[in-house]
Amino acid sequence: MKKGIQTKSKKSVGELVVLIRGAGEVASGVAHRLYRSHFKICLTEIPHPLAVRREVAFSEAIYEGKKEVEGVRARLISRPEEVVSVWQKADVPILVDPDGKRTKSFLKPDVLVDAIMAKQNLGTQVHDAPLVIGLGPGFTAGRDVHIVIETNRGQQLGRMILNGTAEPDTGIPGEIGGYTMGRVLRTMKKGIFHPQKSIGDRLEMGSVVAVVDDFPVIARISGVLRGLLREGVEVKKGMKVGDIDPRGKKESCFTISDKARAIGGGVLEAVLYRFNR
Repeated sequence: MKKGIQTKSKKSVGELVVLIRGAGEVASGVAHRLYRSHFKICLTEIPHPLAVRREVAFSEAIYEGKKEVEGVRARLISRPEEVVSVWQKADVPILVDPDGKRTKSFLKPDVLVDAIMAKQNLGTQVHDAPLVIGLGPGFTAGRDVHIVIETNRGQQLGRMILNGTAEPDTGIPGEIGGYTMGRVLRTMKKGIFHPQKSIGDRLEMGSVVAVVDDFPVIARISGVLRGLLREGVEVKKGMKVGDIDPRGKKESCFTISDKARAIGGGVLEAVLYRFNR
């Protein structure tokens, strides 16, 4: 057994409680995969999430009260004590709890997954649960988490790391359809975000996708609009506000990405590695 991983739980695998910090695109892909594998899932989020791929992010439930992604529904609750009642309805509970401490204290989860994707550790510790998993750079397996899952696109995507760290953040988006930087929409001005297009719309290079106050956000490539921030969000200069898929398939805007599924598979492998003995 690897250093830092505690002894086997008396629970069966299907009884395990998994607390996931974050509910953006990748966190939602992880939650979806674990839910389909019959684990008890709970999500925590910040008060004003800034997910770009909103159609596949359970964080939208923070604004709308509920959000369904590929047949799985997350439901907003206000207190950890409501978690069980949501599980009984076969939904995934999500609540605002930025540091996750209130929910962790109540649930005493068997597994904690830090899926914030902040590229740094914002407070997760190895003793937070019998199994603590960190997604991507910022975590060290065997020190602040038990297991790290690789999040960088490529040969190692979704790999379970038992010692050491994930690949460092390159600052360059993963390649899709031959494009990297060009497919990401960023604003060059601080202000209030106003979309001019909707997720799923087809775009031509040069299209005005949104405005920040009166400054346009322009598509640098053609494709379908896969992700876009909500109306009225306050943004900073240089912030990612949208995502274009150059492959042009509208259905990709409303389904979990290959990357999120692979990372979800890595988390599932880590949970089984720890408990299915």
